[in-house]
Amino acid sequence: MDTTLTIAINSRALFDLSESNDIYENDGLEAYRRYQIEHEEDVLAPGEAFPIVKKLLNINSIVGKHKVEVILLSRNSADTGLRIFNSIKQNNLNITRAAFCGGGSPYRYVSAFGCDLFLSTNPDDVAQALKSDVGAATVIGSPTSTALSTTKELKIAFDGDAVIFSDEAERVYQAGGLDAFSESEARQAVRPLEGGPFKPFLAALHNLQKEFGNDNCPIRTALVTARSAPAH
Repeated sequence: MDTTLTIAINSRALFDLSESNDIYENDGLEAYRRYQIEHEEDVLAPGEAFPIVKKLLNINSIVGKHKVEVILLSRNSADTGLRIFNSIKQNNLNITRAAFCGGGSPYRYVSAFGCDLFLSTNPDDVAQALKSDVGAATVIGSPTSTALSTTKELKIAFDGDAVIFSDEAERVYQAGGLDAFSESEARQAVRPLEGGPFKPFLAALHNLQKEFGNDNCPIRTALVTARSAPAH
């Protein structure tokens, strides 16, 4: 079965829209609309998630197949979103599908597009996506430290409980403390944990990794966990 890794991203994670967002916050929607239309040919600077999008889309070039798709989800309308698509074109990003929500939250389109992961700068949208059983994460950090990175290798570190795996063990810890958690995990060591919200994304990454050999795979994954023996 030929599967595609599908990532949804909001426009403020892909590009730096802080200046135009300040206009929206201070002067209102109409001023924001005019500003975006007047500057639709001005290329936007990279946002926090720009580097990971570049690396994801570059995998298609490496493998020679369309194995990764990035879908843009935006609170902009179609007219104010033209600047974003012009910036996508100028940065040679192969992004062809988008949903412009006219001020509404775009999280509801994540499932409709069959996305494995939703990246957003809006924590409320991320929370709503997670409630819909879609892997989602809030993008934070400075783009200036990573946007000019020359490495094409994609490195992703996952947490375990309540992320890759379900929160069943975490609930035991919250209810009974560390001793109850350790005892429960030791007792159930041979029973696999159920999957968490990021399991489909990790599974899609795994299928993508199988397109490469062990020595030339551009994707590296790691598990970072606070667990120790006997809960390991």
